[in-house]
Amino acid sequence: MTVSGRRVRGDGVDLAVYEQGDPSRPTVLLVHGYPDTHAVWDEVAERLAARFHVVRYDVRGAGASSRPFGRRRYGLDYLMADMQAVLDATAPDRKVHLVGHDWGSIQSWEAACTMPERFASFTSISGPCLDHVAHWTRRNITRPTPRNLKHAAGQGVRSWYIYFFQTPLLPETLWRAGLAKPFSRVLEIGEGVRPRPGHPARTLSRDGAAGVGLYRANMLERLRKPRDRRTDVPTQVIVPTRDLFVSPHLVGSLGDRVPNLSLRPIDAGHWVPRSHPDVVARWIAEHVTGVEGGPLSAAESRALHRARVRRDRRPFEGSLVAITGAGSGIGRATALAFAERGAEVVAADIDLAAAQRTAELACLVGPAGHAYAVDVADPNAMEDFAKSVLHELGVPDVVVNNAGIGMAGAFLDHSADDWRRVLDVNLWGVIHGSRLFAAQMVERGQGGHIVNTASAAAFTPSRTLPAYATSKAAVLMLSECLRADLAGQGIGVSAICPGVVNTNITRTSSFVGAGAEEQEQSRQRAARAYALRGFGPEGVAKQIVAAVQKDKALVPVTAEARLGYAASRLSPRVMRLLARLDIG
Repeated sequence: MTVSGRRVRGDGVDLAVYEQGDPSRPTVLLVHGYPDTHAVWDEVAERLAARFHVVRYDVRGAGASSRPFGRRRYGLDYLMADMQAVLDATAPDRKVHLVGHDWGSIQSWEAACTMPERFASFTSISGPCLDHVAHWTRRNITRPTPRNLKHAAGQGVRSWYIYFFQTPLLPETLWRAGLAKPFSRVLEIGEGVRPRPGHPARTLSRDGAAGVGLYRANMLERLRKPRDRRTDVPTQVIVPTRDLFVSPHLVGSLGDRVPNLSLRPIDAGHWVPRSHPDVVARWIAEHVTGVEGGPLSAAESRALHRARVRRDRRPFEGSLVAITGAGSGIGRATALAFAERGAEVVAADIDLAAAQRTAELACLVGPAGHAYAVDVADPNAMEDFAKSVLHELGVPDVVVNNAGIGMAGAFLDHSADDWRRVLDVNLWGVIHGSRLFAAQMVERGQGGHIVNTASAAAFTPSRTLPAYATSKAAVLMLSECLRADLAGQGIGVSAICPGVVNTNITRTSSFVGAGAEEQEQSRQRAARAYALRGFGPEGVAKQIVAAVQKDKALVPVTAEARLGYAASRLSPRVMRLLARLDIG
């Protein structure tokens, strides 16, 4: 889309201003940070320009804008006058939607707090309000718990460059002597952001040297004498959790000063507008559209609801959780556990009526429940299921691959069809669910969590459970591999390994090598034994929820599962001896 440029007179400087998109549509003002120019927003601006009037400008001292002389002229008062001039020139008669990154966000906080009447919304990325930082630091130091001191020290370490920039002459000298080249390398290696035309800018050496004035004119004064900065502007804070310069903990008490606040964490580094432009543009568009009262999809509405900060918020409020095998037992209990904690639930089961009952129960304790019939062993059915959830509800935040069947008997009594049936459901069902929904999560770029129900049989071999134990051991190893593979995408993976749990699986398991009457007797014996154990599926559901919240890799559930796991690690020879026992 065509980008038009012009000059706007700020407070003693000429500002290079760039516009694209239809001026009759809502205006989004993108403010860059240090040592960037307006070009850091190229990818985001291109994505937004189809729906909005997008305005960018090079702040004083950067890019094609003028470079004033003297530290004082980089103060926030001058920056506010510049922004006001840009607003008057590009959107004089209406509120705009403000977005800032790094120092662009720092000065945008000042604008949102001192002239809120000019803004319809504000999105902050990797640049806190200096006054808020000072108050946050003082609170953590005056309440010296280990956690508070750790957070304060962590931000202190991240802010090393701020102290360096207070030294006279040296920072400017280094920039002019060639610091731009290693900076570009750090950007590429540390952030995964490859240089491209416009970023880093050809003026980087001059911009870096001039922009040091931002730190000298503002930092120490605001940190020493913080003001009480508040705003009623609907504010969205995008929080890169791997930011090397801004601690994600800085948002901790923000809700006290920003009543209309949303938080959007993302597994990314500091230059997230470059590394994740699709996600950043989408979140800005959702925030703007929500404020403007425009149409939102169910997934977008859920995302906004989930991001909103409220004191009475339930832990999974606004989340979408999809569960297979949700018609009974652990699956139903898990669906209800997530629903009670605020999640919208997708209950999938081969038995549609059972899934519908679970969805109905979820509606009684949570926001909504949706029932789907699916055979997890059928790859085409799983493809259709994943697509239906995506198109009708959006990308799940949590997926629980829980569907499974039981089978017991001697190895030689298992036919090829027996093996195929167990592996198709217990292993391939997990593979299908993990593959399809992980792909959706990766494309969305907001992370997520996958839970795979394995079993204590995964690490406790038994002569009577060759197919079942093999399938569950494979699920455990698959989960470990997935966890390693998806960690860089912000997607957690947990394997849940229940022991003896009183569910319907004992009544539906197959006992191969036995006649119909003997099979029924075996089922009844197993059901009685599991009932006497007295551990219900609700206990497993509680552990599944905790695994997602704490990102646990492996969770043995029940005392016998924990004991079996410990024994398998400490004395595998004993486990092999115990495997010879006939527990049928």
